[in-house]
Amino acid sequence: MIERREFYINGRWVAPIGGRDCPVIDPSTEEPCAVISLGSAADADAAVAAAQAALPEWSATPPAERRRIVAAILDQYERRKEELAQAISMEMGAPIDMARDQQAPCLPWHLKNFLTAFDQIEWIRPLGPHAPDDRIVLEPIGVVGLITPWNWPINQIALKVIPALLAGCTCVLKPSEEAPLNAMIFAEMLHDAGVPPGVFNLVNGDGAGVGTRLSEHPVVQMISFTGSTRAGRAISRAAAETLKRVALELGGKGANLIFADADDKAVKRGVLHMMNNSGQSCNAPSRMLVERSIYDRVVEEAAEIARGIKVGPASEPGRHIGPVVNKRQWDQIQSYIQKGIEEGARLVAGGPGLPEGMNRGYYVRPTVFADVRPGMTIEREEIFGPVLCIIPFTDEEEAVRIANDTPYGLTNYVQSEDGARRNRLALRLKSGMVEMNGQPRGAGSPFGGVKASGRAREGGVWGIEEFLEVKAISGWDSSAGI
Repeated sequence: MIERREFYINGRWVAPIGGRDCPVIDPSTEEPCAVISLGSAADADAAVAAAQAALPEWSATPPAERRRIVAAILDQYERRKEELAQAISMEMGAPIDMARDQQAPCLPWHLKNFLTAFDQIEWIRPLGPHAPDDRIVLEPIGVVGLITPWNWPINQIALKVIPALLAGCTCVLKPSEEAPLNAMIFAEMLHDAGVPPGVFNLVNGDGAGVGTRLSEHPVVQMISFTGSTRAGRAISRAAAETLKRVALELGGKGANLIFADADDKAVKRGVLHMMNNSGQSCNAPSRMLVERSIYDRVVEEAAEIARGIKVGPASEPGRHIGPVVNKRQWDQIQSYIQKGIEEGARLVAGGPGLPEGMNRGYYVRPTVFADVRPGMTIEREEIFGPVLCIIPFTDEEEAVRIANDTPYGLTNYVQSEDGARRNRLALRLKSGMVEMNGQPRGAGSPFGGVKASGRAREGGVWGIEEFLEVKAISGWDSSAGI
């Protein structure tokens, strides 16, 4: 049993002021694998005070020096990447090979991309030739609170902490209590990389305690949150009184539009993308919209692919999906599957209950529903599990109407060999991102959505700019050498 009850505040690990024990459950076994402390408002206050004290010096540190310190985290990752992958796999259920190949490497991927973006930033620049004595200055927003989820834990930590540090902010991280161990390893990496005391702080806790306190704290100038839309609303309300900036990356209900001229791998690509990470991704293509002329074939193909997906313990190597994160999540997914059956969707793969041969662990059968109608519960609400809904459409107009008829707007997908059609659809789909024909977005592309998916932009130059304020100055003396 791992015991990690301390918090990282002001450059050292300290005992909680008002902590209480919280078991971390291995979702593959349903057994505790670690014990942490859930902090109190007093612990959050201590971390904010440390960040506030460190802010003047860190924000005044030359950008090149901030870059050097942040870049040193890469060396720490290389030394501890296996430990990081093992922690992620155990605490949130990612199969170990996936944790090694997809989850843990998110840290160096984002860090390198942020360094590239950082080098493009002009911290003091002219407004334009019409105003030669005006300057636009970029400055850190101040102390920031960062609240991250359990589904891609180090991914979201990297997308928040790294740009905040590069921008010159000091921060307090509250990782998910479901998957805290990777965050504590990350804190040790930053310490060993030479991040000064107080610049980065970590307090474990739940949303009602530490999360709420960070959101309402008068010293915290910004909250960056990734999680459910419901929690995002609560954070926005808590932050409103202090008028702080709120950056939200929330849920999704992505539509994957498959046309008759899609390539041969489009259906398989869509099903496997949906089931990856056991369906626990906000940008999962959970609604597969299929042109009617190929609908029956696609339904049969999607069902066959889903039935071939193996489910197994996170500790086992191989290509399979692991459990979902906890009992609450498992129960919720089961209720959605049952709701789909009750509302008349046609179950073609998977279904309720544990996979065959399993009697322990939070495993979900890879499930596919066909003949899903717009407005059904499983079509409207984010399930956050390995459940795919297939919906027929007749033409582009109907496909766009169904795709956009959702509270969410994170990622949509288009599969077609017709380039003009792809371009038309990409401009009409209401989402922060559109990916087409399986081509991933490039390095430095911003991640984020619209509507109930939140409006944060994480990654690249946009991700750093989230943590910066713009100051406009007139009467600048360009001969003064500053």
